[in-house]
Amino acid sequence: MKSDPLKQIPLFTRLSDRERRKMAGEVVETCYKAGQYIFCEGEPAERFHILAAGTVKCVKTSSDGKEVTMKVLMPGDLFCCDAAVLDGSTHPGCAQPMGDVRVLSLSKKSYFDMLRRNPDAALEVIKYLGARLQEAQEKAKVLALNPADQRLASLLVDLASRTGVPYLQGVRLTVRLTRRDLANMVGITTETAIRVMSRFQRLSLVSGTAKNLVIRDIKKLKLIANPSFSL
Repeated sequence: MKSDPLKQIPLFTRLSDRERRKMAGEVVETCYKAGQYIFCEGEPAERFHILAAGTVKCVKTSSDGKEVTMKVLMPGDLFCCDAAVLDGSTHPGCAQPMGDVRVLSLSKKSYFDMLRRNPDAALEVIKYLGARLQEAQEKAKVLALNPADQRLASLLVDLASRTGVPYLQGVRLTVRLTRRDLANMVGITTETAIRVMSRFQRLSLVSGTAKNLVIRDIKKLKLIANPSFSL
């Protein structure tokens, strides 16, 4: 393990070098591959998990037994279990690597002890959880009010900002998401997602496949996602 594995994790930036080194001694670092599960729905939520490298998707099983992708996590994110750990319940979904990932985990006691010693870090956690709540509220509004093309455009813009890398004249997403994944994340059917993405391709807004999806015109996608957006 690196001497200071927490240095690049946003939630720990308020800690002193000494405090981070102390916490590093209590962190468990584990590597996973695609096809494995970091934890499963219904298991006790006893540790905080922080993604250090790679991408992870949070999935939940629907009533008909299908896996539904809820969101994609990036390095620095607490897993979808952060609230579950706080209230002592079970994991609300599964955490599934989308490739090779590196995960840091910390016991609830160690994390709470650290927050008691470091009020500034506690404030950062409050801000983080507040942002997650706002994100959930915004997603609920989008799902309730926006048509399918607006929902997908909004998701693609968000993914481009979080996972995109420059590629020729556009932005390539570094995360692999099937049309079904995209559909699940915005609350539409897979058939609708296929139809909307095909239209986006005809309009030269996107190109490629799930393995290599490229955003060709981010400004026009932003206009679709938010008609009040000004070029």
